[in-house]
Amino acid sequence: MTDQSIQTISQSERRSHRLNVLLGLTLLVLLLVLWLALSFATTTFWTSNNMSNLLRQGAMIAILAIGETFTIITGGIDLSVGAIAGFISMTVALLLANHLGFASSVAGAVAISLAIGVLIGVFHAFGVTQMGLPPFIMTLATMYALRGIGFLITNGATISVDNDAFTGFSRASFLGFPWTDGTWFAMPALFWMVLLVAAPLYILLTKYPWGRYLLVIGSNKEAALLSGVNVTAMIYLAYIISAFCAAIVGILLAMRIGIGNPGQADGWELQAIASSVIGGTSLFGGVGTVPGPLIGSFILTTFNNGANLLNLNPFWQRIVTGALIIIVVYFDTLRRRKR
Repeated sequence: MTDQSIQTISQSERRSHRLNVLLGLTLLVLLLVLWLALSFATTTFWTSNNMSNLLRQGAMIAILAIGETFTIITGGIDLSVGAIAGFISMTVALLLANHLGFASSVAGAVAISLAIGVLIGVFHAFGVTQMGLPPFIMTLATMYALRGIGFLITNGATISVDNDAFTGFSRASFLGFPWTDGTWFAMPALFWMVLLVAAPLYILLTKYPWGRYLLVIGSNKEAALLSGVNVTAMIYLAYIISAFCAAIVGILLAMRIGIGNPGQADGWELQAIASSVIGGTSLFGGVGTVPGPLIGSFILTTFNNGANLLNLNPFWQRIVTGALIIIVVYFDTLRRRKR
């Protein structure tokens, strides 16, 4: 990429950075307002037990949403992240349940499962770049195929995980402090996993040229090619990150529930996309951050959690989520027209 191109991108980055900071603060205020409103609406929301559950519930969607964001900002999409999570939950459970030496140890099962996630990401990128398939079709096909392969392997059965060293992590908490209801609150390990995933991806997207290239590809693929960006390599990177994050979620899901089943995480891809869009990611590509989808996932999780505590009809949760997506995408469309 030429120096002039980098300078132009840097100027655009400074403008978008200010907008991203403003959006992030707005989302954070919205989340705090939701918490405050639910604290007055129900006596059970602002308890250490419920807040721990909320952080655990939102953690896995947050990781999926962050990974999904990398494909969306390139102008693509990954509809298979929920299926990958379910398939990996089955994979890690099968490995732990069988006596296969290193592969059946916690470290071995986790490493192999993550490697499978990377291979799925490579497969997606190959289909998009080498085969010329639309990302929607490529990942939709994988979504159905992974569910089918998983059910064929298990014959529809659920694989139990009896390894306490593995499942114990999901129940662990760190850095505790007194809570307002007189109990002791500690940050769940699953939430720390969100930060562990988000931090390096935030640095990648904001501090390294690769992050700039991903955004440029989503904004104008032809301009990226003319500027010398290796578009194929960047698309591989985006889909590998998305599938890798989904594989992490599959492992965490098996840890938390104690079972592996390819049917798990059904519909989570839509929650991940919704969280990313609510967090400011443009479905048209070229716009996206890491903090936005993270906060967006907890906004969505907070709404669902509050709806359950208030005994609202669960179907309203889907309606509101769909309405939020329409509203956010509509305003994103207006913003693009004004450019």
